Amino acid sequence: MNHCTRNVFTGDWNLLLRSIQKLQTKCYQCSGTALMSLSRGQTTATKQAPDPGKREKLPLRAIDLARKFRQEKSNTRAAEPPLSAYQKRVVDLKRFSLQLQNVHPNVLAKHLSRSVLYQDQQVVVINKPYGVPLRDSSGETSVSSVLPVLSKMMDGMKIKSDSQLFPCLGLEKEMTGALLLARSEEVVEHVRELNRSNQVERKYWLVTVGVPVPSEGMIDIPIIEREVTGSQPHYKMALSPVYRMNDTGDGLTKVRANRQSLPAVTKYKVLDSNGGCSLVELEPLTGVKHQMRVHMAFALACLILGDHKYSHWSKLAPQKLPERMLGKLGLEQSKIRHLPLHLHARQLTLPRIGLGNISVQSPMPKFFTQTLSRLNLTFPKEKDD
Repeated sequence: MNHCTRNVFTGDWNLLLRSIQKLQTKCYQCSGTALMSLSRGQTTATKQAPDPGKREKLPLRAIDLARKFRQEKSNTRAAEPPLSAYQKRVVDLKRFSLQLQNVHPNVLAKHLSRSVLYQDQQVVVINKPYGVPLRDSSGETSVSSVLPVLSKMMDGMKIKSDSQLFPCLGLEKEMTGALLLARSEEVVEHVRELNRSNQVERKYWLVTVGVPVPSEGMIDIPIIEREVTGSQPHYKMALSPVYRMNDTGDGLTKVRANRQSLPAVTKYKVLDSNGGCSLVELEPLTGVKHQMRVHMAFALACLILGDHKYSHWSKLAPQKLPERMLGKLGLEQSKIRHLPLHLHARQLTLPRIGLGNISVQSPMPKFFTQTLSRLNLTFPKEKDD
């Protein structure tokens, strides 16, 4: 390399160094301004800048999702006011019933398969959970909608299985306990015929607000459906008596029966009572809609605990309980709407051809036994069949 070439390179190199030094000095002088600008434009810069995490994003793990769910649940609980032990049980029960109504039919069918109390070649008895309707209504998951899946589960999930299940005797959505299912339509008709001739015995246990007087007897008062007018028009079942007190007040006078009324007969017996509440056994001899609830509310003036429909005739409102009873239950009146109906199908007995009687007892739901304990009502001892 000759002398001229070296001078060119040396001059260029010195020029480059001076340019770099000037640039560094300028950067130092502008560093404060640059940081302030960065702070003011942080949002814009963040949006425009590439996120290195996106290039190395790891897939979500189940344990991470579980931790996130627990954290969110914990934060929600911390924000909510504390509930008493009984309030928590009532709210949990409501949440559980809503979950059962909205779960996949297979999930409900699996739950019902675990609650089978009795089965043979003709009938199946299951322990119906609270809040699940027997038949389809308003898009809710019902017992009837999962019977095809339940029958397959009970038959070992055989592909060629042709087993079926049909509801025989119904239970209201808010009721719990023994629910009878038939394996064929012929058995359904046979059971209904037995029921019409009073050969099917069904006993229900309930907690009442008040104590029936006398402690044992029979209610024989027809029932009719009536419209309740007002700000919230609705329909309720009501008594339609065929007798009334005479003018002198010392006897009864027979009156003309309403053609639309239905005969309704209910036997009752007080099993235990304490502090203005009682545990009562009912045996309906007829099957009118809401028969037991109407007879208890209007004939005996002893409302079933948790019966919000028949607590007030002229309006739709939660049941109002005495202060003493609220204290025992650990509830406030403002939370009473969550209190479930305490009406349980305890025992079911029906005859079988040449094989003796089928007699099934359904275990009490947890909320029912907890209420008995809080109200100091004794769980009666029953003879083994």
